[in-house]
Amino acid sequence: MVILILVSLLSLCVGSAGIQLKDIPHILFYGKGSADHSILLGIRLPRIILGLSIGGALSPAGALLQGIFKNPLVEPYTLGISGGASLGVCINILFKFYSKIGIIAYPLSGFLGASLVIFLVYYLNNRTRDIQSNRMLLTGVMISYVASSLVMLLMAISKSDDLQNIVLWIMGSLDEPNTILIKMALFGSLAGLVISYFFCFDLNALLLGEDEAANLGVNTTRTKKYLFILASFLTGLSVSVAGIIMFAGLIVPHFMRMIAGPDHRILLISSFLAGAAFLVLCDVIARVIISPLELPVGVITGIIGGIIFIWALSRKQVTL
Repeated sequence: MVILILVSLLSLCVGSAGIQLKDIPHILFYGKGSADHSILLGIRLPRIILGLSIGGALSPAGALLQGIFKNPLVEPYTLGISGGASLGVCINILFKFYSKIGIIAYPLSGFLGASLVIFLVYYLNNRTRDIQSNRMLLTGVMISYVASSLVMLLMAISKSDDLQNIVLWIMGSLDEPNTILIKMALFGSLAGLVISYFFCFDLNALLLGEDEAANLGVNTTRTKKYLFILASFLTGLSVSVAGIIMFAGLIVPHFMRMIAGPDHRILLISSFLAGAAFLVLCDVIARVIISPLELPVGVITGIIGGIIFIWALSRKQVTL
């Protein structure tokens, strides 16, 4: 929590227009109509809220999936959930469903695409007794490749304006001016965190194995279905609002598990806060590294996340 507050304050102060921390209260209360007031409330604060929402959605989603599979490499991208959400949003952009049903089309299409992938992965592997098998992971990876290929196909046949929108969206960004989507992302991520806490003890029991969890009274099949739906909701919401954000659902929950332990009562909230801080910090770097230009935050998360994970592997701090 302290780290998240410090990173948020840094994000308020740092940018192409530098603002002193001591000046922020005066600007907020007495600087209405000034350029600094518009920058703080119109640009930087919405980005912080969106970064908190997206990071706080992807990281718990990764924690849920890693808890189900007991595998540190499982995340929404591994199982193809993000690929399905990406495909849904691309179809929405290409066929302009948003012009017919409004801004709700983005999170709706993302959730439907993610849910479709979850259904396919689960259905294609329902004949196997062990849902944690490598076959299910491989199925998710292959579906992710197929979804990525379909996205490239849609990009190839789209018009220039639609192509530009899809490319910018795929790279991932927190530059979302629509306050409705920001509010939906915030309340959706908080709702996902609250709902996930109803499954804390079930997830802790699953760490002992499916047979042991069943002996403790856990309906493992039903629990996994609900958790898959919750993970697809959080991922679909994140992808539809901010695009592709790499590694937030992989390294954050895994490192939080190393620091805070495997108890999901602590792990879920720590992953939420750490994911939010990680994404807000990456957004700060994306805004200032080539200022006044701005890099897509998805590029920064991919670079930083990959380097950190490789470093952890080299120091044998990650067990595969």
